[in-house]
Amino acid sequence: MSTVSPRLDDTIAAIATPEGRGALAIVRVSGRSAGRILLQLAPSLRGELPSARRQLLLALIHPVSGEMIDRALCTRFVAPASFTGEDSVEFGCHGGELTPRLLLEALRSLGARDAQPGEFTRRAYLNGRVDLVQAEAIGDLINSRSPAMRRAAIHQVERGLSGRLGELRDAVLRAEALSAYSIDFPEEDEPPVPMARIVEAVEDARDRINRMLRTAPEGRLLRHGPLVVLAGRPNSGKSSLFNALLGFERSIVTDIPGTTRDAVEAEVVLGGYPFRLADTAGIRETADKVEAVGIEVARRYVGGADILLFCTDSIHGPDPLERQFLEEYEGKRVIIVRTKMDLTLNSRTRSDGVFPESATTICLSVITGEGLGELCDCMAAMTFRAVDQSADSDPVITRERHARALGEAAAELELFLLGSRAALPLDLAATHLRAAVAAIDGIIGIVTPDDILGAVFSTFCVGK
Repeated sequence: MSTVSPRLDDTIAAIATPEGRGALAIVRVSGRSAGRILLQLAPSLRGELPSARRQLLLALIHPVSGEMIDRALCTRFVAPASFTGEDSVEFGCHGGELTPRLLLEALRSLGARDAQPGEFTRRAYLNGRVDLVQAEAIGDLINSRSPAMRRAAIHQVERGLSGRLGELRDAVLRAEALSAYSIDFPEEDEPPVPMARIVEAVEDARDRINRMLRTAPEGRLLRHGPLVVLAGRPNSGKSSLFNALLGFERSIVTDIPGTTRDAVEAEVVLGGYPFRLADTAGIRETADKVEAVGIEVARRYVGGADILLFCTDSIHGPDPLERQFLEEYEGKRVIIVRTKMDLTLNSRTRSDGVFPESATTICLSVITGEGLGELCDCMAAMTFRAVDQSADSDPVITRERHARALGEAAAELELFLLGSRAALPLDLAATHLRAAVAAIDGIIGIVTPDDILGAVFSTFCVGK
């Protein structure tokens, strides 16, 4: 769906801090009238604008009512040395609901309009202060729900991904230039560039893109959190483990089998990584129609799980029927969780051959806390190995838009290589190099349609 592009020749204003009771609030103004508006709000300036980036404590007077709005810290930024690349002013006033709103009302009366979601960052992008990857990363930084996602966003804000994409773009452009030399100057005294040299350059660029793409599946999990489903027979300790991982009681825990009738979901950060936990109904044969529906829901959850925590009671030992259940989901990431280890003397009893030898088994007790840390580490290692390995080297691809465009670039480079092996005329094969550059340009935002910009910035909060 297309989005109407906002005007860029007017002045915008917004409250940049969350609404509600608080000590301070920030109200931002950006555009060609920002300086004039400051002078009209602060008569004590006597028509003289303050120096850029110098904070002044000024009494702000409502231009219509003449009422004093607040005494606020005012900072003026001069284009292009501002976040948006335009003249802008930030007001640090007292918080709460009334004062920031009264200040915003005064800004409107002086000609500023309400900013659209993400419009400050959109102007920063359009004025060349940030590229599109950095702009998206600013939104990710604001919305980060885990330390790992915050680190990935900071890396991208600081041009970690943009810099790597720029290197790839330059590499493909160099290969295109070598091709153009061979196409345009075949009769020169100096011999044409050897095809092997062009192929080597393209193969290197393709391989570098593919290395980045290998982080995309885990990048998607980093953004949304992998789905971790707790399953097992009734009274196997699923709900107790669910509550222990959350740190508070969300699922009902009783000794009565079949207490959990539906899946219970919650988000949690474990070891710095985001996870979505789902506690499900105990798997067993039952004549209870409501419980049977819950068991069917549990099976659907297990089918869509990124990790299956299969809980089994250590007191009574493993049940052969449990292996039959696990065989239905062979190929999934499975952790066998031996629960209630505080109630058995042999706290490290293994699965006695009932469970697959390849399955990871962790013994734990939610009462003593034994094994909980090991379980969290194991879950993170199963789902975020590539993220850990690329932390200090390759950036993590966390957005589907980036992954899709990089996949297109890699495919175009592969088509060039196939064409070169099939002796396709170089001028035809080289069109794939141009297409690969265009795909990378689309990520950075060198050429980006308005509808894509609208989709990107519509997810931002107002004031950013």
